[in-house]
Amino acid sequence: MDLSWSDTDLRFRDEVHAFLDAELTPDLRKAGKSLTSVYADYDVTMEWHRILYKKGWVAPAWPKEFGGTGWNVVQRFIWASETASAGAPPLSPMGLGMCGPVIIGHGTPAQKAHYLPRMLSGEDFWCQGYSEPGSGSDLASLQMSAKDAGAHFVCNGHKIWTTHAHLANWIFCLVRTSKEDIPQRGITFLLIDMKSPGVTVKPIVFASGEAVQNEVFFTDVKVPKANVVGRVGDGWTVAKYLMLFERGGGTSAPSHRVRLSRIREIARAEGNDDPEFAAKVADAAIQVEAMGAMELRTMSALSSGQAPGPESSMLKMVSTDLSQRLTELALEAVGYYAMPFQPFTVATGGPTPGFHRLSNQEPVGPEYSWPVMAKYLNDRAGSIYAGTNEVQRNILAKAVLGL
Repeated sequence: MDLSWSDTDLRFRDEVHAFLDAELTPDLRKAGKSLTSVYADYDVTMEWHRILYKKGWVAPAWPKEFGGTGWNVVQRFIWASETASAGAPPLSPMGLGMCGPVIIGHGTPAQKAHYLPRMLSGEDFWCQGYSEPGSGSDLASLQMSAKDAGAHFVCNGHKIWTTHAHLANWIFCLVRTSKEDIPQRGITFLLIDMKSPGVTVKPIVFASGEAVQNEVFFTDVKVPKANVVGRVGDGWTVAKYLMLFERGGGTSAPSHRVRLSRIREIARAEGNDDPEFAAKVADAAIQVEAMGAMELRTMSALSSGQAPGPESSMLKMVSTDLSQRLTELALEAVGYYAMPFQPFTVATGGPTPGFHRLSNQEPVGPEYSWPVMAKYLNDRAGSIYAGTNEVQRNILAKAVLGL
């Protein structure tokens, strides 16, 4: 197998490199490199979104006919590698990475014409309404109801852990349109305007002070039937399609490589030459490269029009486990400097109301140590969100092993 870049690939890499050099401002780079959440702050996200939209590079994975770049798998890999190395902040995945591909795959022509351009431009900012207080990992037990009322549904229910719901103007929801013997049946995939009467958002403030997650309450919310994606009652099929992209439609290996490089730099700065620590870093590096090879296979499948398949569950599980492992290595590398919790020195993905920097307060420790503890704490959720890793193992046992 030839893994070398072609001349065309190298020219594309140079083009990307030049674009990032020109467009990534110092503030955007700082936000990207100091990020401790999987989400960037809204203002940072939208600033970078607008720059990419103007260039036509805001949706690298979308087909060109819908406003995407139409890049092949190698170009998308180069893009992911270069943006990770440059410290570019991430875009919100809810619209471009999740709902967009679902509408492309299951939406009507009218839905594609209306929603996709608004996702690309950033006019619509999306959030995801899946989990409920009693329906997390067992998502098929969800109870938010959508009663048939002629030309529209009347929705009542309660969603939780809804990232950026306080900022979003649209939410894609799983709702129950009928009760069936098999819980996966009778679920519908519905697009809801967050400005609709009856929608209420309440923030969830973490112990860390972060206020990025929310509860969303729906009280007699009217939603046009034209907002159903796929068929009424067949939302589970649509949701499974979306989760393939949520769990395994992107690339994590490039950013993991950058994080490993920073861990090595920290260890050198701290004078950590412990052979046991070096062996742990080397083992993590091997795991990252193995995951990167699988991501390339998945991207290749996506480029040829295939869904990721059960590999998406494997990638989600491996990537989040590895990410948590990297946070532990970073803690070990910085040592005592990780003890102060200083979210005001980093980009936590949103406000941290309980933690403010005093006017005369200087951060403790060298700059490279500031994100380490906040990233460690935030990453504990990695093996839970997008379907717990235990759920992913069950999926692999059934879909791959036939158990």
